[in-house]
Amino acid sequence: MKISNLPTTNSEPASSLSLEQLSLGILKQYWGYTSFRGIQQQIISSICSGRDTLGLMPTGGGKSITFQVPSLMMDGVCIVITPLIALMKDQVAHLRDRGIKATAVYSGMSRQEVLTALDNCILGGYKFLYISPERLTSELFQVKLAHMHVNFVTVDEAHCISQWGYDFRPSYLNISLIRKLKPEAPLLAITATATPRVVDDIQQQLQFRQPCVMRMSFERSNLSYIVRETNNKETALIQILQQTEGSTIVYTRNREQTAEIAKSLASHDISALHYHAGLENADKDTRQQLWQDGLARVMVCTNAFGMGIDKADVRQVIHVGVPDSIEAYFQEAGRAGRDGKPAQAILLKSPYDVSTLRRHIDAAFPSKQFIREAYQNICYYYELAVGDGNGLCKEFNINDFCRVFHYFPLPLLSAFRILEHAGYLRYADPEDSQSCVKIILDKNELYRFQHLPQQCDQVLQALMRNYNGLFADLMPIEEVLLAQRTKLSAGEVYQALITLSNFGIIHYIPFKRVAHITFMQSRVDTDEVAFSNEVYEHRRMELVQRVQAMIRYITAQSTCRSRLMLEYFGQTDAADCGHCDVCQANGYHRHATDTAHTEQAQQAVIALLQDGKPHPHTEIKALPISPDALRQAIETLMAEGEIIYRDGLFTIA
Repeated sequence: MKISNLPTTNSEPASSLSLEQLSLGILKQYWGYTSFRGIQQQIISSICSGRDTLGLMPTGGGKSITFQVPSLMMDGVCIVITPLIALMKDQVAHLRDRGIKATAVYSGMSRQEVLTALDNCILGGYKFLYISPERLTSELFQVKLAHMHVNFVTVDEAHCISQWGYDFRPSYLNISLIRKLKPEAPLLAITATATPRVVDDIQQQLQFRQPCVMRMSFERSNLSYIVRETNNKETALIQILQQTEGSTIVYTRNREQTAEIAKSLASHDISALHYHAGLENADKDTRQQLWQDGLARVMVCTNAFGMGIDKADVRQVIHVGVPDSIEAYFQEAGRAGRDGKPAQAILLKSPYDVSTLRRHIDAAFPSKQFIREAYQNICYYYELAVGDGNGLCKEFNINDFCRVFHYFPLPLLSAFRILEHAGYLRYADPEDSQSCVKIILDKNELYRFQHLPQQCDQVLQALMRNYNGLFADLMPIEEVLLAQRTKLSAGEVYQALITLSNFGIIHYIPFKRVAHITFMQSRVDTDEVAFSNEVYEHRRMELVQRVQAMIRYITAQSTCRSRLMLEYFGQTDAADCGHCDVCQANGYHRHATDTAHTEQAQQAVIALLQDGKPHPHTEIKALPISPDALRQAIETLMAEGEIIYRDGLFTIA
């Protein structure tokens, strides 16, 4: 792997510096940090050596550093595959703020914008290209990729590629294409949530040349996990917030609740905003910024909020709705206390939550007959005959469809997901399609309109000053930008654009949010729609097991909540945390003598590993230390990134 773009010191040329020194130089130059955390350095060394690598790091563990630093050390561009447009934009903005050239390709961009971005990657204009997994199947992308010098490929949220994971996305299976197109490029997969089974499946699906897994302990010693029983969650929430201080995230299960709860909190003098996927982009950005800047204490949201959020001082994450998996809860709760200071993850549990979780299984896996009828009706909806429709993509209005065929949205969307896994059709959630404008008249004809309304004239002038190519083609625009440039409100800008369109001066296509249905094969007879065990029975059983694990977590009365979660992720030597509600209720107290024994055990482990060689677990266990103290010492050293456990061996970090 060729290393370049390296910082140099006055005393040493880049060629004489070690890989560790070089990576630390990059880290300090662009991020201002003087040392790596946890297993960051080990992952960087692994990918720089050309090894396919899977990094397991908890939320807040600094995943982005593990691919951003090594790419800056190498020639070429790093392709980063991630599922969320908002996350792409956020990371690109952060990199550009640091003077690092990065770009993203996502839906809503014009063909010319996509071409420009990809061509600049070919010419070496960017160090990072963020794309969605769906983009990998694009013929245009594949043609351009062939001419790119790719240093390595990063797969973020890598658990999405495993059908055994809690958030399996069939589009992630496209990633195997990049191994054929760029076989020489090593692959870095990173995730914050993966069970042992998912860890194995990720490596298999991504065609790792050889197994290579680097784990950080998932323990969050500063985070107290609490389950609070209540008959009135809203009242309990208000009481908690009135008795505590600090920035807070409140998670709900549906969009309607976000607005209702935020309004209720505001009525009790608790500053709160709400957030969900249905808001317009500009609105979401504004709300997120107000919360991040501390101008609103509480963000009440669905799980659409949180990915890529860079706010370290969140003191509480409170769940009003219970997630249906330990993975989802661990990731969302882990957004608290990323600054290392004490924080709380509080889950409000009502008497009905267990039965609600169990009902979710049937909602997520409706009967096969229900799914076949949904397939038949979607074909009727688009008037498709048997044998027609292969590759057809249509806009889809779920509210209209549910009204016509008398469906509830949740089981219908579940049916669509199963039909996608079975290869019949794909439902795409509503995406933001950007507003577009083309000036119909030529510049000379524009002079005929001498007496346009003032606001129309302001908007027209702002369009021509801020956007090129409007006379040649439809171009994406942002009404928010026009409002800023003209000092008009968003409503006034919209009305001016409509008026200009009515005058025949411009062609204006307003922003809209729209879902799509794509038929992955020609329509078949309803009786021929089949579901393999892998598509239905096996995946349903996986969901049953995840729900049962979540029920065990929220009903536990004698087992430490932190230990329950760590054991779920395969960390079988986890110790009781001492500060969750279960530990506190059972009178857990870590005595001074226990602490002293643990510190002595830590010193003994470090002394053994100080030779820099890998040591098997049997050698660690042979140390003259009590099993409890040794277990706690190992847990603490791994959590703090002092030691690493990989492939059955311990090494010093």
